[in-house]
Amino acid sequence: MDLETVRQLLEAVQAGTTGIEEALTRLKSLPFDPLSYATVDTHRALRQGFPEVIFCEGKSPEQVAGIAERLLAGSSRLLATRATPVVYERIRALAADAVFHEEARAVTVRRGDDGRRAGRVLILTAGTADIPVAEEAAVTADLFGSNVETVHDVGVAGLHRLLAQTERLRGARVLVAVAGMDGVLPSVVGGLTDRPLIAVPTSVGYGASLAGLAALLTMLNSCAAGVAVVNIDNGFGAGVLAHRINTLGA
Repeated sequence: MDLETVRQLLEAVQAGTTGIEEALTRLKSLPFDPLSYATVDTHRALRQGFPEVIFCEGKSPEQVAGIAERLLAGSSRLLATRATPVVYERIRALAADAVFHEEARAVTVRRGDDGRRAGRVLILTAGTADIPVAEEAAVTADLFGSNVETVHDVGVAGLHRLLAQTERLRGARVLVAVAGMDGVLPSVVGGLTDRPLIAVPTSVGYGASLAGLAALLTMLNSCAAGVAVVNIDNGFGAGVLAHRINTLGA
């Protein structure tokens, strides 16, 4: 249950449209709701500003749907990552307004959205193959409430493509650089701007890339200052961090 839902519930009690017993029943979901296969953290939005996010890999469609149902009972937003079309159909059976973001492999529900977004997060990819991870970051940051822009295929193999975006780099509040193979893009971007930069290694590359380990080590050893690194293919984590930096002090 998020802060907006709690506020609406209190207003309904004051207006007499909701009884005290009904309100207490709904508030009983705080701080968690136990299922046989999960303990749903219904209090997370109150602590962190956004409801619990469902990581779908390793869960059956039925389990994902059960968690989604509990979360949507107390929240106007939902994010399920690493989702499949089958998972999407199960969620859509619960929420007709659910949206499947195919490239990001994510399902979202967004209700009562006024369209306003804060700041500016700019997400860059080294290559087209990195777009799925970048889109996961973009969908996440956008749903959390950030204004998000993306620029794709500006890797260092054609450095002029990145240099052509210099003004956009400097105009963003937060940057996210997504790259596989040699993973050099964040170091170059970090040398062009003073903005906070989040580096995301991807598992894209040939054998010696070691499923993203080579890119991860390159980013961890970046010579550019002010670069933070998330785990391999962790677009979601990058999107959350970018949003938090972007809205810090708002």
